[in-house]
Amino acid sequence: MVYNAIEFRQIVVMPDLTAPPSAARSLRAAGALLAGMATAAALVMVAPGGAAQAQTPPKPPVEAAPQAVPGFWDPRRRPDRPDMSRLTVIRFLTETDYPPFNFTGPDGNPAGFNVDLARALCDEIKISCTIQMRRFETLVDAISSNRGDAIIASMAVTPALRARLDFTDPYYRAPARFVSRRDAVMSEVRPEYLEGKKVGAVAGTSHEAYLKAMFTDAEIKSYPNDDALRLALRRSEVDFIFGDAFSLAFWINGVDSAECCAFSGGPFVESRYFGEGIGIAVRKGNDLLRQSLNWALFRIWEKGRYTDLWLRYFSISPF
Repeated sequence: MVYNAIEFRQIVVMPDLTAPPSAARSLRAAGALLAGMATAAALVMVAPGGAAQAQTPPKPPVEAAPQAVPGFWDPRRRPDRPDMSRLTVIRFLTETDYPPFNFTGPDGNPAGFNVDLARALCDEIKISCTIQMRRFETLVDAISSNRGDAIIASMAVTPALRARLDFTDPYYRAPARFVSRRDAVMSEVRPEYLEGKKVGAVAGTSHEAYLKAMFTDAEIKSYPNDDALRLALRRSEVDFIFGDAFSLAFWINGVDSAECCAFSGGPFVESRYFGEGIGIAVRKGNDLLRQSLNWALFRIWEKGRYTDLWLRYFSISPF
């Protein structure tokens, strides 16, 4: 299993008892209760006649599984603060409809993980910012023609895009993970553990290619799309499915899964198959903005604000 240099912070989240029900295009972080200390002896209750009666102690709350919050910054490599006196405004561009990363909020304004992260960056740099929503396919041309300064839209860093844009350090990655039925969850998944097992993936994807290269003793089954793949697992036609951890996390936590399934093992993040990560794009040669954003990203992570933001949007961690 490949983890690369990702640091994980284990967080137990208290439930938000005052928050309204989730909207269709937004997610709440799932709450979890902290485990209490069990009493060493039974409690004693005095009856009306004065006789003491033994009372069974209440059961302590169930301990919640800690939430895995990824961190992509090395605390030993703190970036220097650049001279940001020449920055006057940052015009962020983001996508119109990719929840929970970018979407239109109930008030008609941009919302989502990327949008809130952009606002946190502006707050850290102490600079005014604007956030404009555009169709994803128009973003690169818009920034190239100076209609924006930075793209924060879950844009994967690729060699083709590097030829046209510069990128910050990754602020998240899109890992791959296995999902099984709840009665067959594995804490760790290795190639030898899946020998003879039926494992599904969407045909023609990097996930299928990774399975064929690394899990050679498993029986790989290909499906035309995500819906067919997930249905095969629900029907127990396969033992595991393998795919994008973000979309699988939302499926596991949504109504379509009917609570059938859960993640098995941890994330796979090998860049050869699953990409370099997601960065903020700036125009070629705009080193001041790129370095300023890198500095602000580190500061947000160091202060715990990135963790807070992550838990707000991802109730089941893709990691």
